[in-house]
Amino acid sequence: MREELRLFFTALQFFTRVPVPAWVGWSPAQLNASARHFPTVGALVGALCALVLLAALRVWSAPIAVLLAMATGVLLTGAFHEDGFADSCDGFGGGFTRERVLAIMKDSRVGSYATIGVALLLALKYQLLLTLVARLDALTLAAALVASHAVSRLAALGVMARLDYVRDDDSAKSKPIAQTRPGAGALLFATTVALLPCVPLGTAAGPALLGAALVWLAAVPYLRRRLGGYVGDALGATQQLAEIGFLLGLSARGGAWS
Repeated sequence: MREELRLFFTALQFFTRVPVPAWVGWSPAQLNASARHFPTVGALVGALCALVLLAALRVWSAPIAVLLAMATGVLLTGAFHEDGFADSCDGFGGGFTRERVLAIMKDSRVGSYATIGVALLLALKYQLLLTLVARLDALTLAAALVASHAVSRLAALGVMARLDYVRDDDSAKSKPIAQTRPGAGALLFATTVALLPCVPLGTAAGPALLGAALVWLAAVPYLRRRLGGYVGDALGATQQLAEIGFLLGLSARGGAWS
């Protein structure tokens, strides 16, 4: 149990700014083994965002509450996944060869593709959350946020299970976590954790899960064709797009909440 807790804290310190106990330590093998806790970390981030959203709704209007919840997620993760999405927008938008895409992704400068992409991403997420606030009761709304964060991280883990890491640079911060592909046991554990918060959503969970699954199904062949595998930025982009896909499915017209 202590070792499993160590792995959870390892994933937590890699993907968030949340402080962890000193005894957790760090090693490449430990980080690689912690991959099964991606959805667990996502569930925690989603739960904290949900708490802020529900508390803020008691004091301010829905637009302000949603923005505060979104800001909470960004602060907790240090915009880790949003940064990966931005780099992916610049890389895939401006690069026509594998080498050029990887070079652009590694460049710390922000280009027009990243600026426009992140602006559209955040605007869409904001509108989707506003839609859910208007339709859902407090408990279901909280479950929706937890599930969207957990399931979207499962989609990123699914990319890792199907593709190999392609960047050779030893300084790449995602390389240790990609030493080996996640095994069947890790995927089963991660899937269970990701699906549990979907239960309160009832039948509406189906379209939401389909939205996230479609992102994963599109990401795997796209990354294989463009890069021959994945890099950390691509995982961040997959997580962000899968979160959007989940929220799109959940808020679609004609669904359970219409």
